[in-house]
Amino acid sequence: MQARPTDTLPAILPGTLAEVAVRPGDADYDAARTTFAGTGSPGVVLRPRTAAEVADALRFATDHGLPVAVRGGGHHALNFANVDDGAVLDLVHLDAVEHLGDGRVRVGAGATWGHAADALAVHGLAVTSGDTRSVGVGGLTQAGGIGWMLRRFGLTIDSVLAAEVVTAAGDVVQASATEHPDLFWGLRGGAGNFGVVTAFELQAQPVTTIRFGTIRFPADDVPRLVHAWAAAMRSAPDALTTVLTLMPAFGPGPAVAMLTVADCGDDPTALDELRALGTPLADDVTERPYASVLEEPRVPQGIVPVGSGTFVRQVDDGLVSAIADAYARGGRVVGLRSLGGAFGRVPADATAFAHRDAEALVVSAAFLPVGATADQVAGAQAVWRTIADQGSGAYAGFLGTASETDLAALWPEPTRRRLAEVKRAWDPENVFRRNFNVAP
Repeated sequence: MQARPTDTLPAILPGTLAEVAVRPGDADYDAARTTFAGTGSPGVVLRPRTAAEVADALRFATDHGLPVAVRGGGHHALNFANVDDGAVLDLVHLDAVEHLGDGRVRVGAGATWGHAADALAVHGLAVTSGDTRSVGVGGLTQAGGIGWMLRRFGLTIDSVLAAEVVTAAGDVVQASATEHPDLFWGLRGGAGNFGVVTAFELQAQPVTTIRFGTIRFPADDVPRLVHAWAAAMRSAPDALTTVLTLMPAFGPGPAVAMLTVADCGDDPTALDELRALGTPLADDVTERPYASVLEEPRVPQGIVPVGSGTFVRQVDDGLVSAIADAYARGGRVVGLRSLGGAFGRVPADATAFAHRDAEALVVSAAFLPVGATADQVAGAQAVWRTIADQGSGAYAGFLGTASETDLAALWPEPTRRRLAEVKRAWDPENVFRRNFNVAP
């Protein structure tokens, strides 16, 4: 039998690593090797408490030839936060949230966005982030950060002022517009290719409550509804972000179109045009604390979602036709998220997230039974491609595969070439390859 790298690990880990390590056979190993996306079989899970301990953990892993996975919230569908027979650097203890003054905040990369939102609410502040409480700050931010205040304040990366990073060489550095600007550029949209981010400094906003909820419409004329929604959002104020979700029938429940609205502005009439998209079946939009609108994904028991997402430059006839046809096949959710506003006013080359000209992000998933055959999965993916063919790019947070085609969709060629230059400078040995990998 071929020896594994973990076979050579010392029985007693050096320094403080023994205090932060979870190994096979330990009582909490099963919990430590499990993420939202599944389980793995790492040789060791290291849970450092400081940036210096992250550096020690990383040097230990590389000295022993262990593949490395970095874990924040552990939410990505491809389970990048696990690695068999390797070392998982779990940042769970790096979750402090600190108000620095003037709206600037420091958030540990191992915090979840629910924890961060709760802590910032005490100061009357919020940072535009994702939709889900248990998603990690580090992973979402490095992907870009698409959330409920995107049109008002941009992506999460547009609020990043600086980052503390442990490099592949084991050094702790600060990256900002004035310190290591190449690394700072790559961290914002580079999907975790350059180092272990241990903390972000962010510009928070004085937001305490937003108008939030869903307006439900009949899903009896999908093309008309999608076109009308897109037209309304083209003239909507920046403070308004929406997602139009086409839900299939579940059990006795009918198919329905759900319009989720998030309004962080001062004009309640901004929703009037959206309420006029059709005859509402229900409307629960109310003013709520921002932290309370971050929720958890719910997948019905006994099914597995198979899907992905794509950016579209325009919600046009071709896209609407593809969506309507895919949705009509049944068993599929299709969601369209409005972009534009502050998101679209950032130059495409200002960060490693280049899809600033997109009008919408389309996400779709087919619901298959647990144990679905390979042919069933392939069929669901083929239907998705009829929508994806209308797109112009992809978002790292929603991709369910990591092919060369996916990488090309994530980063246009000029962006990818620049990312490769940053990779060669900061991670020439490709230590950080459990991600959508940019080769050095």
